[in-house]
Amino acid sequence: MRITSKGQVTIPQEIRERCGLLPHTSVQFREENGRVVIEKATPSPSPGEDAIQRLRQARVRTRLSTEELLALTRGEDP
Repeated sequence: MRITSKGQVTIPQEIRERCGLLPHTSVQFREENGRVVIEKATPSPSPGEDAIQRLRQARVRTRLSTEELLALTRGEDP
């Protein structure tokens, strides 16, 4: 297999299927003892998951009521 002028290479279908590399799967590359290793990347949280995590952390740091937190998410003054 050859690398294209754009640095692309095709991963054979059999390997993609065996490793669960579906379309739109994020991967990462690393060098290990002179070899290039490709592996699934740890998925980053979606914007919604990230917002929920921030709200959970805010709950620990504040004493806001549910109504006050909802007002903040709507952009209103609590």
